[in-house]
Amino acid sequence: MTVLARFFGDGFRVFFFAAGVFAMLAMIVWAGWLGVHAYGGMVDLPTAAAPHLWHAHEMIFGYGAAAMAGFFLTAVPNWTGARAAPQVFNAVVAGLWLMGRLMVWQSAQLPAGLVALVDLAFVPVLAAKLLEQLLKRPKPQQMILLAMLGLFWSGNLMAHLEWMGLTADTLWAGLRVGLFSLGALIMVLGGRVTPGFTRNAMVQSGRETGLPRNPMPLAATAIAAAVAVPLGLMTRAPELALGLAALIAGGAGLLRAALWRGGWTKDKPILWTLHLSYAVNALGFLAFGVANLGLGSEVAALHLLGIGGVGGMTLAVMSRATLGHSGRALVAPGPVVLAYVMVPLAALARFAGSAWPGMYYPAIFTAAALWCMAFALFTTALLPAFFGPRQNRSKTEAAT
Repeated sequence: MTVLARFFGDGFRVFFFAAGVFAMLAMIVWAGWLGVHAYGGMVDLPTAAAPHLWHAHEMIFGYGAAAMAGFFLTAVPNWTGARAAPQVFNAVVAGLWLMGRLMVWQSAQLPAGLVALVDLAFVPVLAAKLLEQLLKRPKPQQMILLAMLGLFWSGNLMAHLEWMGLTADTLWAGLRVGLFSLGALIMVLGGRVTPGFTRNAMVQSGRETGLPRNPMPLAATAIAAAVAVPLGLMTRAPELALGLAALIAGGAGLLRAALWRGGWTKDKPILWTLHLSYAVNALGFLAFGVANLGLGSEVAALHLLGIGGVGGMTLAVMSRATLGHSGRALVAPGPVVLAYVMVPLAALARFAGSAWPGMYYPAIFTAAALWCMAFALFTTALLPAFFGPRQNRSKTEAAT
């Protein structure tokens, strides 16, 4: 098998690699533009949107979409027993994702409708393949993930509608819908894999008591409230209602995390990063709820959720799935462990930059540097897993 055939043969290889590289490149462009302007210089980007809007859109609908695609194309066949997507499909849909990024980047020179058409095509094509796989063994708790994928896509549609001049004020709401859809997915999927993987590891170590608890009423509360936030943003719900939903989601999420025995994972980075990222995701919902009630910075809350919650959890899941599905031991390499530390530190720095405006530029550049280093470490450390052959070893624990 050639290297390219192997690379496109698994969804996790092509999309997790793409997510890691894009996370670095997009952040370098944004930080570079911001740095030039911080020192009084002027530079234009070839984007129709203002640079800060391009940055927000691409981190959500560029990076976020790639990480999500890699996970679903890897996990869904495992859940259902369906045949994994073939090489041709993975190559075509990856090319579609890349075309979306290039079109948005060059959007100042292109018709807005064409940019929207290409960028919005990726998620429906992905969803159609996932539906085909899920129908092999349909379960309501898995089918609902397609609805959440649709919610994520709707946020991107709202952004493009304003860029096309068809609406006057849907862009900011659309960006938030996309971000909180990812946060809600973490409430669902992170709430499944974090206690599940921890329980498996504890049982394998010989422990039979004090295992993670995941009460269904608490899980349902966290998930329902988390999904209510992007739905409320889409339907222009009152700020008070949004704030209360976010507070409930964040509070219930933190209570769930407290029951998952995170302290036991302190010497197992591939596990504690899941616990930490889920907790930071919940804190992002809490911070957004507080901001909607008139206290604190909404921008700080959005970055806490986006960097620490979404960024941290996707990094954790991508590294674990890559190791497990390439036949490697579920032990994070040293550089990846360092990346696990850098992402929450980046979230803290960026939160400080918005919460205390006097720290704005130092905090943002610190956060950008930490983010870029984290994804550089992730991508380079796992290059053999992305491009190399699968190792022959029996998996002792599921990766997704």
